[in-house]
Amino acid sequence: MDHLVITIFAPDKPGQVERIAQCIAEHGGNWLEGRMSQLAGQFAGILRLSVPAESHEELIEALQGLSAQGIRVLIAENAIEESCTWKPIAMELVGNDRPGIVRDITRLLSEQGVNVERLITHVRPAPMSSEQLFHAEAILGVPLTLSLDTLQECLENLADELMVELKLSDET
Repeated sequence: MDHLVITIFAPDKPGQVERIAQCIAEHGGNWLEGRMSQLAGQFAGILRLSVPAESHEELIEALQGLSAQGIRVLIAENAIEESCTWKPIAMELVGNDRPGIVRDITRLLSEQGVNVERLITHVRPAPMSSEQLFHAEAILGVPLTLSLDTLQECLENLADELMVELKLSDET
């Protein structure tokens, strides 16, 4: 079996996921995992697929052919599973919105060798005021060699600087 990771981008409308799933199934592909979201009228997703070697090229051509229906597909071929050298940690952050929060947090994470596995952010008004609050939820891939206490300390120092509340918790 060959493995593909594909990224999809299209205008959001009913039936988009079905069109993609149909294309994959018709060409012998198996949908293994995916993440999809709608934002501002656009639909985006990332999927991991397996496909028999004999159907590989046919599936790629069919996925690229979805562009005729307004679905853009980027393909990373021969994706391989990496051995697990990290532990999943959940991170939640809330604070007054301002430019640069994501940059500052991800810079610190990168310096510590932490990978951002999943990141969901949004801005909403605070419950009792009109101030805008920035919310982030993330799953981090923390290297097994990095202690959670060290990461917590680094993040807490930055959280104090940014004036945000930050919480880490073990995902396992």
